[in-house]
Amino acid sequence: MARLIALLLIAGSAASLSACNTVAGAGEDISKGGNAISNSAEKAK
Repeated sequence: MARLIALLLIAGSAASLSACNTVAGAGEDISKGGNAISNSAEKAK
């Protein structure tokens, strides 16, 4: 039983860490997209 709990804790930790990296990557992509739109708008003025 203790092994099962330990395994679940390790799996949960790994999943949450990978989710953080995914969200951080998505945030960077959205930021880059916003910058590209902003730059295009500045050029169109």
